[in-house]
Amino acid sequence: MGTDKNTFSKQLLTWYANNGRTLPWRESRDPYCIWIAEIMLQQTTVTAVIPYYERFLKTFPTLENLANADQQEVLHLWQGLGYYSRARNLHACAKQIISEHEGCFPKSEEGLLKLKGIGPYTAAAIAAQAFNLRANVVDGNVERVMSRYFKVEEKLPKAKKQLKEHADTLVPPRGDFHSYANAIMELGARVCTPKSPNCESCPVSKGCKALKRGNPTDYPKKLPKKKTPEKHATVYLIRDRKGRLYLNQRPEKGLLGGLWQPHHEGWEKKQDAPYSTQENNHIGFVKHVFTHFTLTLDVREVKASKEFPGWFDPENLPPLPTLFTKAIKLQT
Repeated sequence: MGTDKNTFSKQLLTWYANNGRTLPWRESRDPYCIWIAEIMLQQTTVTAVIPYYERFLKTFPTLENLANADQQEVLHLWQGLGYYSRARNLHACAKQIISEHEGCFPKSEEGLLKLKGIGPYTAAAIAAQAFNLRANVVDGNVERVMSRYFKVEEKLPKAKKQLKEHADTLVPPRGDFHSYANAIMELGARVCTPKSPNCESCPVSKGCKALKRGNPTDYPKKLPKKKTPEKHATVYLIRDRKGRLYLNQRPEKGLLGGLWQPHHEGWEKKQDAPYSTQENNHIGFVKHVFTHFTLTLDVREVKASKEFPGWFDPENLPPLPTLFTKAIKLQT
């Protein structure tokens, strides 16, 4: 016997009240704190986010602090989280809220969607958690719950629209939307997991159609993954007689925009070398996985005998992408 829509939300909320994790952003109804957390949590695990979140709010406790900050400082705090366009959009969005909304977040999904870097999921998450509005919060975890609960045969990503519609039918018409949003995401993150769902502990398992068929891990259905292209490049760690490292800044727009990098060749548009790299010493390889390709760096060190602009003390480096941080660590 299945569960009706009202029973689903009641059972889920009861389970969450007893089993929900205590996370720093869940203790707040401040849209600023919730926004920071939601942006950080995109493509990143909760465990990885917590220390970044706490450092970020310690440095920028208010929206005004963030809006008035230098972008390089924002990128520095973001270093290691990846997907750096999130940090640039965060900074731009803070400025937008100050200039267009007198420093206050819009209190509707429609208004939130007009802000830089805020898409449908983030707008719904802020609306539900900060303003307790009825919002259909659907992330990857919720999609997985819906695909199993309703046994959706259509494959992702085409199934996204259908999964969102299913999720909307289960959001209660009134009540504690803050808790419901967190509860449905928590269920996917901790119980209805991708490979080993704990169906015995699921508060809504009686209504799960995939479980009735005995094959919950067959859902969600997905199109076959395309093979990830592999790219190769050589990175030159050029140091002067004082041990300082040569770095140049990447363009503001595009991949890893605004961050700093050592000289490299063979991956992107060829750069002009600031110094002859013919005499070099191979020190190792670094492999880094981007969203759409894998990059292997052949890391080489170069000792420069003349001065030119662009030197940085190793103890005071500007914000660097993770792949170049890995390369630099090979020298230490």
